[in-house]
Amino acid sequence: MLRVVVLVSGGGTNLQAIIDKVKDGTVTNTEIVGVISNNYGVKSLERADKAGIKNEVVAPKDYPDRAAFNRALLNALDSYNPDLIVLAGFLVVIPDIVIKKYEGKIINIHPSLIPSFCGTGYYGLRVHKAALERGVKISGATVHFVDAGTDTGPIILQKAVEVLPDDTPEILQRRIMEQAEWVILPQAIDMIANNRL
Repeated sequence: MLRVVVLVSGGGTNLQAIIDKVKDGTVTNTEIVGVISNNYGVKSLERADKAGIKNEVVAPKDYPDRAAFNRALLNALDSYNPDLIVLAGFLVVIPDIVIKKYEGKIINIHPSLIPSFCGTGYYGLRVHKAALERGVKISGATVHFVDAGTDTGPIILQKAVEVLPDDTPEILQRRIMEQAEWVILPQAIDMIANNRL
């Protein structure tokens, strides 16, 4: 059984997609053992509670400096003994100490077709705004392994989504979540859980 910890910052729609796909049997051989947020009072923690998943907050503001936060995050992760760490809209740079310890065991979902619109500064609506400003006809989402760079790790899955003429960043964001992110993130977890990667 693959032990998964999901890291979140906000609404947790990708977390919900994973919870739903584990529950309905689309994702097999997988247990979500914990959810960690860097923010208090976010919807993703409610989603974890509702699903009966242990959850906690490790917030940078609760620590005197970044090094102390980094150690606290690593300690929190270690407490779950995870086989896989899933970044599902986690808007914190993953500390080197975590990347080193869990090398090859951290995956991220990014709302574009990497290498387009990725790297430092490209997150949330900024990604979709940049895609629309550039005039691309196709965008999408990418699941990739996390390494020391920003959105530079090996790609696991990508799914393309059409960009429509009257799209706003918000409309495009929603379509990419529904048609790509919520599909390929659970799929990648299932592939890892069943040694199909």
